Amino acid sequence: MNQRLNKLQSWMKENDIQISFITSSENVFYLSGFYSDPHERLLALAVFQEDEPFLVCPSMEKHSAKRSGWNFEIIGYNDIDHPWEMIHKAINKRINKTITKVSIEKEHMNVERYEAISQLFPHSSFVSAEDKLRTLRMMKDATELKIIEEACALADYAVQVGVSEIKEGKTELEVLSAIEFALKKKGVTEMSFATMVLTGANAANPHGTPGLNKIKKGDFVLFDLGVVVDRYCSDITRTVAYGDINEKQEEIYQTVLKAQLAAVEASRPGTTASEIDLTARRIISEVGYGEYFPHRLGHGLGISVHEYPSMTETNELILQEGMVYTIEPGIYVPDVAGVRIEDDVFITSEGVKVLTKFPKELQIIK
Repeated sequence: MNQRLNKLQSWMKENDIQISFITSSENVFYLSGFYSDPHERLLALAVFQEDEPFLVCPSMEKHSAKRSGWNFEIIGYNDIDHPWEMIHKAINKRINKTITKVSIEKEHMNVERYEAISQLFPHSSFVSAEDKLRTLRMMKDATELKIIEEACALADYAVQVGVSEIKEGKTELEVLSAIEFALKKKGVTEMSFATMVLTGANAANPHGTPGLNKIKKGDFVLFDLGVVVDRYCSDITRTVAYGDINEKQEEIYQTVLKAQLAAVEASRPGTTASEIDLTARRIISEVGYGEYFPHRLGHGLGISVHEYPSMTETNELILQEGMVYTIEPGIYVPDVAGVRIEDDVFITSEGVKVLTKFPKELQIIK
């Protein structure tokens, strides 16, 4: 964990940044090992070039912060306290000169907190910490990869449970409930995002909402879900057929599968994100479904289910060993079919390792 702080401190020295004030739960966790969802309360980590950092959290979470392994100062505050006054005092103990440059998470910090921190540092300019933190988080170490692999194995299991629950007349929500109940019995306390089980016309909505739609013969059933393990996420999508499907539906499925497999095969160090996206997009477009693939190919995966990089056709970022991201092409034709196939992959020195293992070949559930 100190290595992560050291990398941030090196960046601060290179850019003459005196303080980094980190406020998102995900980045506080990444740098400190302590995760909290404080709701409306302030959570923050103050990092300095040389001086010891300090953590700010509600007093009721101080014990949890210590137990997480954070060995530096913790400023706990009660609901009637003014944490900014406490923060000001802690900073003054460390820096006794005018502060002229502070990095913050501009995309995360709200206006009220920006005004508060601006009053603490009236002579300072504020620069974004996001780009540096995204770059740090993009590269996963062996410990992170092991956790993500465990989350992926549980995601595979969840899809297997869902497929086994498919029966005529069952609703999306009934199948969804069975999946999450089975995961609870395995000790899973949190999903990466709201689980999706979509059938029939609802599967043709890329971000459909599960409801009381009933499974019937001749429909696809789409599962999109992820599991959180030790604060790291997995994300898988599989689509299966219930009963026999028509030629058009099968063409759509096989096109998505071909595109997904090609994008996985093209993933290797030195390739760009744009090349990966376009590999899948060209295949889908050549068959005539280009307009029905309306989203990016994938996204980075880690502490957040959607993190850097964004795998788009315009992103020239070069893939590097240590990156974890999703590959999830889809075709969504209203009133015909919706198919998406998604894997989580890890870039190795030699190529790519697929972390989600549930079969992708077309399954027809009788």
